[in-house]
Amino acid sequence: LGKIGSTATKVGMILFLASMMLSLPITLIPISILRRMRLISNTQREKFSLRIGSFCARWLMRLIPFARITTISPEYKSEDDDKPCIWVCNHASMLDVFFMLATNKKLRDNARPLKIVYWKDLEDNPATRILFTMCGFIPVEMKANKPGEANEYNPSSVKSMFRSVKKAFDEGFDIGILPEGQLNPNPEAGLLPLFGGAYTLSKMSKRPIRMMALSGTHKLWHPDDSIGMTPTGRDVKVRCYPCGQKIESSDQFVATFTEVVGT
Repeated sequence: LGKIGSTATKVGMILFLASMMLSLPITLIPISILRRMRLISNTQREKFSLRIGSFCARWLMRLIPFARITTISPEYKSEDDDKPCIWVCNHASMLDVFFMLATNKKLRDNARPLKIVYWKDLEDNPATRILFTMCGFIPVEMKANKPGEANEYNPSSVKSMFRSVKKAFDEGFDIGILPEGQLNPNPEAGLLPLFGGAYTLSKMSKRPIRMMALSGTHKLWHPDDSIGMTPTGRDVKVRCYPCGQKIESSDQFVATFTEVVGT
């Protein structure tokens, strides 16, 4: 992007984020009221909120086209594609969750609702707080660190996370995990060291692992603070892969994710 293109893209991106911060409370508060009046169940509240969050992200990205989005669906379907599963994806930008929501309908149409495991400190942002809590996304606590530094998780929070995941499975949700555990400060160089938690959940629940890949989001909002919200590109790809071979170990999961998503 040239200077003018970068500036125009940045303005569009900021306008999109501001619109999300405005639209989410307006659209989600009625759902919260229905839940407080006990007219809907907690699970219904979470599923309705996820649909609304996805709708807002999808249409605001159409109305404010700061990014050129390409979605790539699986070239074929396996017999496990329609089963409840655990989704894993790379993580290179604070915008990732919005692109996942915006493309959710197209890539996962007719699929089960999704709960994403996230860092609890993201609730400091009012937009993500209302979205994540209303959708029933699953928080995990860890010490604040810079991208690329080792994660230090709160053990009790991890246990709570596993309980919440089990409950989500029972309620008919799929689970979304970011195996890198944090923003990748240098996605151009490949993936960060991966955590094998997705395999642990897969083994515990006897659910297959499905993989997604995001590329180009870091060129809009880079995790490196020295670059930050200075767009260098606006092409974003979101790819969904079919179920592959059965994952038999944590090491196999890490190797497979690296080969499929990291290349």
